[in-house]
Amino acid sequence: MRVVSLKQSSPERVTVCLDDGTEIRSTLAAVTELRLYTGRELDDTALDELRRESSRSLGREKALELVSQRLMSIKELLQKLKDKGFDEETANYCADWITERGLIDEERYAAAIVRHYAAKGCGAGRVRQELMRRGIPRELSDEALASMPESHDRLDRLIAAKLRDPDDRDAVRKLSASLYRRGFSGEEIREALERVRAAFEYED
Repeated sequence: MRVVSLKQSSPERVTVCLDDGTEIRSTLAAVTELRLYTGRELDDTALDELRRESSRSLGREKALELVSQRLMSIKELLQKLKDKGFDEETANYCADWITERGLIDEERYAAAIVRHYAAKGCGAGRVRQELMRRGIPRELSDEALASMPESHDRLDRLIAAKLRDPDDRDAVRKLSASLYRRGFSGEEIREALERVRAAFEYED
């Protein structure tokens, strides 16, 4: 197989054109590293290396772009790379490359998730689900949840704002189910209802 041309489509992107009509998307970095030039003959080993290094180089570029846009977990980065068409081997290589350079901070990401969902009025159970869904390791999840503000005041305010009559069993049941879906435990909900009911009685 022979290289018939190297088409540079941007400062960093190059298309390697072969004499059988094959075109391989690559990068200037990969082409330079592999010392490619027009007229060079490529055996099967060299061709496989070209495909692998081109995919990895393009994957590194995309991974850098993704982690520069927002915080994310390693799991999310892997999935996004696969969604962009990179195979599993390339995605794993790029995630390792990004991680080795300290460009993913899952501890900081976990803390941000906890703050976000706590501010939305969610309980620890819901927050833990979000951390798990995003692929945050258990140890980091536990550390982040340990810093979560106490839910008593938030929960009391939520109940007081939505419950007009603490003796309305149907309203209490619906509100309890809603709070449970938000991630508050049954015990937390019961205790909060007792506090709010006591406050209602005191005001009366």
